[in-house]
Amino acid sequence: MKSLLSFAALLLFASPLFAQQPGQVLGKGLVNPESVCVGSNGKTYVTAIGEFDKDGDGAIMVLENGKLVPFVTGLDDPKGITSFRQWLYVADKQRVLRIDTGSKGAVKVDLLAPPNAFPTEPLFLNDITADPESGMLYVSDSGDRKGGGGAVYRITPNGLVSTVVDTKLLPGLNTPNGVLLDGASHLLLADFGTGFLYRIKLANGASEKIAEGLGASDGLAFDRFGHLFISDYKGGQLFVIPRPGDKPILVAKGFGAAADICIDPTDKNILVPDMKLGTLSAVPITLPGAEVDVSPLPIKTAIAFPNLQWTGWKPETDAGKPNPLRPIVLTHAGDGSNRIFVATEHGVIHGFPNDQNATQTKILLDIQDRVKYDDKQNEEGFLGLAFHPKFKETGELFVFYTPTSEKGVNIVSRFRMKKGSTDEADPASEEILLKYNKPFWNHDGGTICFGPDGYLYVFHGDGGAGNDPHDNGQNLGNLLGKILRIDINAKSEGLPYAIPKDNPFVGVKDARGEIYAYGFRNVWRMSFDRKTGQLWAADVGQNLYEEIDVVQKGGNYGWNRREALHPFGARGTGPSKDLIDPIWEYHHEVGKSVTGGTVYRGKRLPELDGYYLYGDYVTTKMWGLKYDEKAGRVVANRPIADPSKPILSYGEDETGEVYFLTTTINGKGIYWFTKE
Repeated sequence: MKSLLSFAALLLFASPLFAQQPGQVLGKGLVNPESVCVGSNGKTYVTAIGEFDKDGDGAIMVLENGKLVPFVTGLDDPKGITSFRQWLYVADKQRVLRIDTGSKGAVKVDLLAPPNAFPTEPLFLNDITADPESGMLYVSDSGDRKGGGGAVYRITPNGLVSTVVDTKLLPGLNTPNGVLLDGASHLLLADFGTGFLYRIKLANGASEKIAEGLGASDGLAFDRFGHLFISDYKGGQLFVIPRPGDKPILVAKGFGAAADICIDPTDKNILVPDMKLGTLSAVPITLPGAEVDVSPLPIKTAIAFPNLQWTGWKPETDAGKPNPLRPIVLTHAGDGSNRIFVATEHGVIHGFPNDQNATQTKILLDIQDRVKYDDKQNEEGFLGLAFHPKFKETGELFVFYTPTSEKGVNIVSRFRMKKGSTDEADPASEEILLKYNKPFWNHDGGTICFGPDGYLYVFHGDGGAGNDPHDNGQNLGNLLGKILRIDINAKSEGLPYAIPKDNPFVGVKDARGEIYAYGFRNVWRMSFDRKTGQLWAADVGQNLYEEIDVVQKGGNYGWNRREALHPFGARGTGPSKDLIDPIWEYHHEVGKSVTGGTVYRGKRLPELDGYYLYGDYVTTKMWGLKYDEKAGRVVANRPIADPSKPILSYGEDETGEVYFLTTTINGKGIYWFTKE
């Protein structure tokens, strides 16, 4: 490494023009600040090139207590910077460095990839990005900056370098600059020389142009909700592409030279280094013409039914071990009684009056003797419950569960009430309607619900494991990864139910007629808006993204070709007219397992009317999302005070009030919403 230089040697008086810059200036006086990233420790790091082609005067600065101070000095021309776990990776002229931010004492700087490690000696290494799961690096070489010698390289964590794309694989490639992963299997590439944005398939280097007119396109950054931001170096502008396939929208202008960008630790701003003005600024995330309200809702959560005791349940087993209650479904019978019914994952359905002073449940149905549940495989068990739309007349209820009697199976069954009883079902009345054979234990889904058309809608996941190895989501010949629609009031030949004649795949060769929509991974949960009849589904992601879908009859929702708004796997694809993208996504830095809820149509909280309430099981965050059907976009995603409890499921009572459920050791596992 070159000898260290003093901080003073890195500073110049900033141009008085910096006051014209958009956003808040976080630091100034830097010599050619090029790139910015946020480390795993939450700190912001900026590269300062110093004088171009003058070795030893480059540095990495860190934002500490509102000031940019030296972190590493003595570099050559440090440009792109990215982070993975405790390391920073820097494209320094013709080499890539690895810097350990977690080391004690002196900062440890290693040479990961020297010039001779590259298939062709690089000319001008520029931007760099890391796969957040594997740590694989991708770095652009802008070549001679006149259209020759450009390439993008892949670097393994141990420093092996290979070519992803070059001018041979991508004729017309001019000056590759910004790089950013689009999912785990594709790379976005900004061409500084043409203003084009490409998507590159990592498996074979195949490319497609997805946007143009971006000026001297430089830096790329996704926010946590799938909006793609692009900087224009020469034009001093910042653009956003709200959704895949949308045209770029101007967000901000007035920079001297907007370089590589990133999202700040608050997820509210885009950090923009300005090479000409020597500044780092924070520009608020906005979507001009496609604004999304992210202000907190004036709502909090509270325990519902605080005095409720669960018949037959104890917080400890007979052996003295903890025995958590796992309430998994909350619903009502629609019979005018205003009762609430809650099913546990172990296989017991409890009923009680919809009264906050309720003290005791009564068991409607106990089928623990046939339900398989294990905490180590907690995607199995009793997962779904729905009452017949005319329950008062028919006395029928429907359940989805994993049976103990067979391995690799889930079933949907009908039960009937005991003769003359309004609050006790007959365990011996079971009639199996559907049987799923699944290759793996997870991704069971399990939501069942009646639509406004009176048909039963059923979801089962893609069969489990990872990546949907059997391609079930896209196979119309089986029922895995599909939403089904069946008529439980009639029978088709050879079936204990009927297939509605207007189902979208009736009569389609090699397709199951029960299918209503497909291309899902593991919907948890789905529900109908009681006012509009719209079906909503929240699909749990795998690698990086969670998604929310508005379900259309016959729609293909993309799994496993898409994960939310991004290509997935070697067969992944960009947006397509044959696939329906979700209306909303969020990154795994926000949450890692979406729990779908329902659209609020109750009376107690009119400020929630029309909001789809949902949360995340892992991070316990919660939001109200509003979708403008005419505009075809989300207009609000407003956080609700975090309940700090894993959100197992949402449910709705007969009046439209919404509740959420959580595992509990004290029996207080039902929550609802109140005003702050």
